[in-house]
Amino acid sequence: MDALAGKVCIVTGGAGSIGRASARLFAAEGACVMLLDLDATELENAARQLPADRVAWRIADLRRAVDVQEAIDATIEKWGRIDVLFSNAGNPGVIAPLAEFPESVFDDVFAVHVKGAFLLCKYGLPRMSDGGSVIITSSVAGLRGDAGVYAYIPAKHAQVGLMRCLAKEAAPRRIRVNTIHPGPTRNAFQVGIEEQLSTVLGRDAGQFFDDLIPLGRHAEPVEIARAVLFLASDASSFVTGTTLVVDGGMSA
Repeated sequence: MDALAGKVCIVTGGAGSIGRASARLFAAEGACVMLLDLDATELENAARQLPADRVAWRIADLRRAVDVQEAIDATIEKWGRIDVLFSNAGNPGVIAPLAEFPESVFDDVFAVHVKGAFLLCKYGLPRMSDGGSVIITSSVAGLRGDAGVYAYIPAKHAQVGLMRCLAKEAAPRRIRVNTIHPGPTRNAFQVGIEEQLSTVLGRDAGQFFDDLIPLGRHAEPVEIARAVLFLASDASSFVTGTTLVVDGGMSA
């Protein structure tokens, strides 16, 4: 298995379920992986699942330019190149009527999802190898709207706009830029969202989502990771500026 042999990948949100699953597939296909996240213990746990000679990790707050720059520098120093940027870090926000929605939550969600992706690309893309790939984790929420989700949904839409701008700029270097749009996925992040939504709906939000998904279930993290691997590898060599939806038919 060598779809990413000799490649170097940066994964933000590397301690989360989709980040971990993607990093495992990247490593299995021959890549070296730099994991970035906020929790040192979880980063160490994630790193232990990868070959020791092909993994590194750093605490990094993607809202801070200096953290991003230092992570890029550390990756280049260790492996001499960057081929894949996987911007996957995220936070959920809250669900509330517009008049009651906290401005601080709005600002923080945009800072992580949008500014974080912007900074990773601003400092990472100029130092990437030609022919590389940038993948930004948006969401099925980035393709629709729902009352009360006044930070997460707009931020996920904004990532699509960022991706489309970057795809045009990076194309002369054969660097592909795409967003991936998972539907509800079986992980702790989704559990937190569903706990909030269950209160709003007055019913179990997990079952609510399953009823909306034609395939009738949440995704497993590895199912999202397989789509990420496709975008990271040369199998997607003519795919750029696109929104790859992995939602079991929820948005169909």
